[in-house]
Amino acid sequence: MPYRRLPNTDAARVRALKRALELGKKYSPEMLAFKQSTLNKILAFLPIFEQAILMQKESHTRQVTKSNEYASALKKARLYISHFIQVFNFAIVRGEIKPEARKFFGINPKDARVPDLATEAEVIEWGNRIIKGENDRIVKRGTPVLNPKIAVVKVYFDEFVEKLNFQKMLQSISVRANAKVSEMRPECDALITQLWNEIENYYSDETPARKREQASYYGVSYVFRPRERAAEKLSAAS
Repeated sequence: MPYRRLPNTDAARVRALKRALELGKKYSPEMLAFKQSTLNKILAFLPIFEQAILMQKESHTRQVTKSNEYASALKKARLYISHFIQVFNFAIVRGEIKPEARKFFGINPKDARVPDLATEAEVIEWGNRIIKGENDRIVKRGTPVLNPKIAVVKVYFDEFVEKLNFQKMLQSISVRANAKVSEMRPECDALITQLWNEIENYYSDETPARKREQASYYGVSYVFRPRERAAEKLSAAS
């Protein structure tokens, strides 16, 4: 026998409930194959569920859209921090700055390596280090790095931090929106189950084929196994 299958996507859940509302408007209560109390539950539940789904989609779209801006800001900040340290090291090689000046950035005077900056945390750590360190060094009459100037590095670093914080906020909103929809799904499935049970019970005196036909009109979904589909077609042909 074909088996009934509940919706497995939010769009299908909404379609199932909307079909019930559509028929609820079309027919009087005594003509409906399900209870008026169930229709009232759907009327109360569906707008809230649809709003939660809309918020979920909008938050995801904003997050994806802003992620491109964030990625660009991260790339720029990483580039300017790395470039600043490289130029600083070149100035030491040329004898314009003493190796001991590396201590302003918390670096061993003999360490000429450029940090990896692979993670957000490393970009933040080194951005703060070189901005504070270079400003402290200039206050003590150190020769400033000019290309790029620390003020320029700070502009791109601050932009990155701003984009990062905004992205985290969007992620938090998206997580909450996803959680809200997930929280409502069991109630939605229970409501659809109740609806479909009432519909099938209404047509319980009909033949199985007629019962499925009428229930399908109300949005109840049935799945035929391959051999059952073939048998159905053969029966219809005869």
